[in-house]
Amino acid sequence: MAEAAASARSCVGHGGGGGCFLRRRLLAGAAFLAAFGLAASALGAAADDAAAGRVHVTLNVADMLVASSSCDGTPPPREHKHGAASGTRMTIVHRHGPCSPLADAHSKPPSHEEILAADQSRAQSIQHRVSATATSWEPTELKGAAASGALPVSSGRALDTGNYVVTIGLGTPASRYTVVFDTGSDTTWVQCQPCVVVCYKQKDRLFDPAKSSTYSNISCASSYCSDLYTHGCSGGHCLYGVRYGDGSYTIGFFAQDTLTLSSDSIKGFRFGCGERNRGLFGQAAGLLGLGRGRTSLPVQTYDRYGGVFEHCLPARYTGTGYLDFGPGSPAANARLTPMLTENGPTFYYVGMTGIRVGRQLLPIPPSVFSTAGTLVDSGTVITRLPPTAYSALRSAFSEDMAALGYKKAPALSILDTCYDLTGRSEVALPRVSLLFLGGACLDVDASGILYVASPSQACLGFAANEDDGDVGIIGNTQLKTYGVLYDISKRVVGFSPGAC
Repeated sequence: MAEAAASARSCVGHGGGGGCFLRRRLLAGAAFLAAFGLAASALGAAADDAAAGRVHVTLNVADMLVASSSCDGTPPPREHKHGAASGTRMTIVHRHGPCSPLADAHSKPPSHEEILAADQSRAQSIQHRVSATATSWEPTELKGAAASGALPVSSGRALDTGNYVVTIGLGTPASRYTVVFDTGSDTTWVQCQPCVVVCYKQKDRLFDPAKSSTYSNISCASSYCSDLYTHGCSGGHCLYGVRYGDGSYTIGFFAQDTLTLSSDSIKGFRFGCGERNRGLFGQAAGLLGLGRGRTSLPVQTYDRYGGVFEHCLPARYTGTGYLDFGPGSPAANARLTPMLTENGPTFYYVGMTGIRVGRQLLPIPPSVFSTAGTLVDSGTVITRLPPTAYSALRSAFSEDMAALGYKKAPALSILDTCYDLTGRSEVALPRVSLLFLGGACLDVDASGILYVASPSQACLGFAANEDDGDVGIIGNTQLKTYGVLYDISKRVVGFSPGAC
């Protein structure tokens, strides 16, 4: 058994020769099993997989369905490494799951078609922003926009997607608010009183600046005002404005107050106090901006947390993950890749170099990935790939799924490679691995390979961009269960498997 296991391991690194050797050993054992009246079909299938370079992971189909009304619990406390600076841990939940403070037994979550349509809007908005700011960053002045809502569409991304939320405290005394956390946005904002003209419906009470002893508006003359992507002035006070790709927007005063993250208090934190807000924000009170821009939380708290944070997104809607702030030694199994900061502001760019399906490195020229670049985005649901890369992935994945005997199902929105898993509680899937500069590898968790809309429609959780020149996006479906580390100081992004 030990010798056979060693041969199996050799197949992973050395391909065909080891596969042929293992096939001979497995088939030779079939006669032995037959002598005891045992079927040799399982060994034959394993031999075929080994020879073809296939590697499978197991997915529990029921875990992927939004059926349970109970929450699995909270993540463990953060373990600080010896000598590490202090930090804090917050709980992450899916905003439509039973663990979410926004969950409402009487409300219906968005359909999968609605989620994927909004995700497409977000991806296109990110690509528009990247193409507009690839070589320079120029703030724009907010003039009549405060009255008309006519903000530049490139100033934000669509939010009505399968996002994750955290709970923060704001003001003195602190009031609790559930907000979307987003690595693709810089400015943090919440809805505020008084609500001018219109505000969308949220579950928490609106933040009331008059009830906080530490609140103050930021002056138009302050250098902080010009840090905003879009800014203006009213009565000597700085205005901010963000409009998202789906037409949603938030406008109000740029202010400062005490922000509470778990047990940590951040004094003088700058954020948007939105007095005119419209859109489908899922009853969240606002947004926590975790980008690399000057108004983002990691940049504002650089002296305290060193520009370091990490998140882990749960595999199931009923699960919980974490959002950590503060430096520490990377996990022993962390796979690090350079953060390509020269590619532009806000986003976390990485150098993707290839894709493996099982043991097979797909024949994709490296230039396909380097031409447009790739970024990691916590708010995008489905990973976007250059069409050339996606075509190769779809072909290899479909071939393996056909060998496993799965029946095809109709396409779902932007997802064109779907399967009918009716009657199956567990399924074997081809392993999909994303490769990055520096040798980093993200072996996508089984929960992130398929987007399961229903047992009869489970789709490959990747989609193609319109053009090979559009930036690639690593979405949150493929990041599930990984501790994703962002270290602005050291300019690295890390992937630690099995973190939550």
